[in-house]
Amino acid sequence: MRIFDPHIHMTSRTTGDYEEMNAAGVCAVVEPAFWLGQPRTSVGSFVDYFDSLIGWEPFRAAQFGITHHCALALNPKEANDPRCVGILDLLPRYLVKERVVAVGEIGYDAITADEDIAFAHQLEMAVEHELPALVHTPHRDKATGTRRTLDVVRESGIPPERVVVDHLNEMTVRMVVDSGCWAGFSIYPDTKMDEDRMVAILKEYGTDRTLVNSAADWGRSDPLKTRRVAEAMLTAGFIFDDVDKILWRNPRAFYGQSGRLDPLGFAADAFAGNSVHRGTPKRS
Repeated sequence: MRIFDPHIHMTSRTTGDYEEMNAAGVCAVVEPAFWLGQPRTSVGSFVDYFDSLIGWEPFRAAQFGITHHCALALNPKEANDPRCVGILDLLPRYLVKERVVAVGEIGYDAITADEDIAFAHQLEMAVEHELPALVHTPHRDKATGTRRTLDVVRESGIPPERVVVDHLNEMTVRMVVDSGCWAGFSIYPDTKMDEDRMVAILKEYGTDRTLVNSAADWGRSDPLKTRRVAEAMLTAGFIFDDVDKILWRNPRAFYGQSGRLDPLGFAADAFAGNSVHRGTPKRS
């Protein structure tokens, strides 16, 4: 079984998680930029974070046979912080990097005017750079936030098939499916969706334009939730081809629109000779 987790925050995870993910069949991931829990206080902290997502994390993942890509953006929560919004001026230089396959996470947290501005501006960047967009829907007042999200997507002119609207649930999936955007679902132990609810949605709506992820951030989460969805699908009567479509082919199709996706092509030896290979130097 091959698994591509299309939204997982590996910065928050351990190397042990990478090892377990590889054993469970995870071959590739996309890590979107997000709020780290501790508020950032300057644009420079974003620069360091983005540099890590395009450099260090691909190396760390490759040690365990996992190919790492990322999505970069100013996240919705920090779009409200005037100390952070300056990163929008620097973001275009990152959106040309080869391992950046989308603009994200963008969208809404508290549905504020500042979030409106940052969301619309970053959708413009996605259009300009011909990249897909990964959109975060708010945890509070999700239906209102999702409707507003779809309005802004329509206003932006970005083709809906280049947008995934994430963190959906039973209340919001229909409006996203009808919009032509991709539907994204984050599977968590206690919040958002679980694997059984996900299977029920797949039975009702089918497997087209649907992405399933673990998100797996610094809160209580599980980087193996994609595998658990696969097992739940098979138990519920889906065939292996359905599982492969949801957990491998669909993420490849969505992020493949960037023209940069190479889900099996990044080797750990790309960092040969780098100082990250710590240990006792070989003596001559």
